[in-house]
Amino acid sequence: MTAEASEPAAGEPQTGPPVRKSRRFPLITRDTARPEGGGRAASGGAPAPVRQWPLLTVMGGVGLGLMIVALDAFRAGTLVIGLALLAGAVLRWALPEVGMLAVRSRFTDMLTYGLLGAVIVLLSLMAQPHPWVTIPFLEDLVHFTVR
Repeated sequence: MTAEASEPAAGEPQTGPPVRKSRRFPLITRDTARPEGGGRAASGGAPAPVRQWPLLTVMGGVGLGLMIVALDAFRAGTLVIGLALLAGAVLRWALPEVGMLAVRSRFTDMLTYGLLGAVIVLLSLMAQPHPWVTIPFLEDLVHFTVR
């Protein structure tokens, strides 16, 4: 017996309970939709690393930043990580096909990469000792909540 039951022909009595077909929740999932822009960034004949160059660029930047942090240059490493995520947002905006860098819709990916990158860059610029950027109300807020 198949997953889909056929309706009886005209004039034939229906045997058993009526079969309801649901458009919202099909019984069999045949495929999932790729995110917008989730196609290959290079032609299908190119090797896998070349097809995924946008993702490898962002991941390479994050890896480089983590290595710099491990070498005891916290501010420089976190700046590189934040800038790599901002570059991911720009790549997601500028390129029609970005391969596996596309996880969600284009807008959601750009918003996620951009916000995370901007927050990481801002926090690295505010890191102690000797912050490069000071935001006065944040210091007041910390003193208010700690006391």
